[in-house]
Amino acid sequence: MGSFSDRLIFLWLCFVSFTDATSTIEQKLREDPDLSEFLAMMERSDVVNITLSSRQATIFAPINEAFQKASYDPSLKNDDRLVKYHMLNLPKKTSQLGSSNTHLISDLEGNPPLWITHKSEKYDTAIYINNARILLVQSNIQAKNSRNMEQILHKIDEVLVPVVTRTIGQTDLYSPNAWEFIDNYESWMNIKNHRIRLFKEQILFHKKQEIFKTEGGHTFFIPVDDGFKNTKAVDAKVIDGHVIPKQVLFTSPTEKGENFQTLANSDNIKVHVAFSEETEGKSTMIYIKSHTLYGDKKGVVIAAIKQANIPVRNGVVHLIHKPLMVVDQTVKQFLELNKEKEDGPLSKFCQEIFHSEVLGKEFMNVIERSKQITLFAPTNAAWDESNLQNLLKEGSKIKDVLTMHLIPDEAVYIDRIANKEVVQKGTYNSKKNLFFSVNQNNHNRTFMVEGGGVMANIVQPDIAASNGVIHVIDRVLGFPYTTIFDKLKYDSTLNDTYVLGARTRVNELLNDTSRKFTYFVPSAKAWNQARLDLPSAIKKVFMHEYIYQAEQILERHLVVDEESYTMQKLKLMGNQTKGVDLKTIRDNITISVEEQNNNSFIIHWQGKKIQVFRPNIECTNGIIHVIDYPFVDKGDIVVSSISPLSITPHLLTLIVAKYLLL
Repeated sequence: MGSFSDRLIFLWLCFVSFTDATSTIEQKLREDPDLSEFLAMMERSDVVNITLSSRQATIFAPINEAFQKASYDPSLKNDDRLVKYHMLNLPKKTSQLGSSNTHLISDLEGNPPLWITHKSEKYDTAIYINNARILLVQSNIQAKNSRNMEQILHKIDEVLVPVVTRTIGQTDLYSPNAWEFIDNYESWMNIKNHRIRLFKEQILFHKKQEIFKTEGGHTFFIPVDDGFKNTKAVDAKVIDGHVIPKQVLFTSPTEKGENFQTLANSDNIKVHVAFSEETEGKSTMIYIKSHTLYGDKKGVVIAAIKQANIPVRNGVVHLIHKPLMVVDQTVKQFLELNKEKEDGPLSKFCQEIFHSEVLGKEFMNVIERSKQITLFAPTNAAWDESNLQNLLKEGSKIKDVLTMHLIPDEAVYIDRIANKEVVQKGTYNSKKNLFFSVNQNNHNRTFMVEGGGVMANIVQPDIAASNGVIHVIDRVLGFPYTTIFDKLKYDSTLNDTYVLGARTRVNELLNDTSRKFTYFVPSAKAWNQARLDLPSAIKKVFMHEYIYQAEQILERHLVVDEESYTMQKLKLMGNQTKGVDLKTIRDNITISVEEQNNNSFIIHWQGKKIQVFRPNIECTNGIIHVIDYPFVDKGDIVVSSISPLSITPHLLTLIVAKYLLL
């Protein structure tokens, strides 16, 4: 081998070749046209360039689109502080960034944190820095500077905006906690002229500063001054309801609709909050909803987030347009406010109310007169049903529909529906009742309301008003849009009858819109009760070998005539002594109808009293009456030693002929 000097030259050439082969961060940025905005910002900063040339680093580089949608003080674009908030002084791959609710120390003076959130998705786990998503496929880009120090580049989809003072040099105000942010709100750049003086005064009055100073990671909701109507309503409990402890929740990674416990959590009060997202016209709004489960005033209060995702040393701050938990509007004011929002999520419902001056005035008078009221408000999408558009042209029908969405003189909260304390209620439309049910699917519960043949999901329950409660629903009540077949198919409480009809040929009739049906449909509870009373017979009704007998029983429940019959009409057609003969698919059936004081009905059939659980469910081809016991008797299925499958040719011929004539 050569001399020592030759070997030294060889090693030096290898070193030079190695460092030349490794690009610097600046070169990596130049190679990516999608990072040109961030590169230009870096090049304007001498401090950043010197820093990158002298030590290790991690860079979170926003893509160009992130700058186009960012809303921050324009002067920050030429401010070293913005760039430095995107840097760490150690190289970290995405696997080294930490878990949710932990933070990294940024390179900005005062070392304000960069908060980490992991969000589980269908195929992988997304990682967020504050509210910016790391573009994982385009990240973990390794580089070395001229001193051979490791540096790592990650691409992100949003600009990271720190809390900084309007005047550079006020180092004592770097990296504020939530209380320091509130206490010095006029000093911060990029707060969009929002004032939070009134909430600060209530915090001081009730001596609640410490909850905003608590170390760790928390989420704080701060109402701006413009939304205050009554400062005295913001007491110590309400202030507690504006803090989610031990969780740092930025808007993008936080699951919408998930409930989070606030500091308002004691034997006397319990308040959850959840984020939601609504499309209004071409824009998307983020809301925060407080739900007081029990306390002075139950219900949901919804506040729009005016400025989201403000990072502080002990978590994140969201500025909201009004205080949470404080019920400061009547049902009337709720409707008037939503009427003014042309692209608001409930604007179409409000427009229909006020479209007719007479109807609107009557509707609002009922709301004003009632000390307590329950309103069901359909979303805008609910009004897009094509057949509904024709109804809107008929003034008398729209009145019947709208008045069905109103329960006067009572506030029906969702917990009463959940506990089955309330299963039906009369409406302002005196001829129509509403029926409530709960669908349990694993740990998820769906609350439903039915009126006039329409089953609607309650998509936002318990919006609180000072004189009642509002539930947002996904369909317009009182306007049938399905056949009897579809109603049975999609109503879980009628599933047993649907399954039985599918095994026979009865269901095939129920999509026919050229005929008028009246169908007495036993509920799931009805069949369960019959199983207890007639265990052997009902068991066989649902067995394949007894399809013919099952078909006979179902046909007894299905009336076909020139018109469909409401319970009121059936009552008028006969009397309790004589009854009324109805032509069913099978043969005739004689019943009598008794109306009770609470507007419910009892059917008398063969000595039995059968309660009508849900009367007058309108469909496009008839009416359903849900009954709590089937029209079945123990003599309907006679089991002999001969197999039920042993049918004579003559009987088989009769069965085939019957169906050919249908």
